[in-house]
Amino acid sequence: MELVGGFMVMLSIVGFFLTVLWFILPFVIFTMKGKLDRSYILLEDIEKRLAAIEARAGSAQSAGESGVSPGAPPSQPSPPSGEDRSL
Repeated sequence: MELVGGFMVMLSIVGFFLTVLWFILPFVIFTMKGKLDRSYILLEDIEKRLAAIEARAGSAQSAGESGVSPGAPPSQPSPPSGEDRSL
């Protein structure tokens, strides 16, 4: 009979953990859904920004063919003659 009693204790412990999970799981799912929705909105924003960058790069490339480069960074000024840049 001791085998049956030990088995019942083990089933009670497993049942307790399953009950706790049963009550907590809906809150976890709703939390994950909210985070996924926010991530989806951020991903759409990033996609729009990337499309704008690609459009600017395409216009800069077509402008570069005509000899004008509006997106080129300014050239670096030369250091004054008294400064040593080797450090």
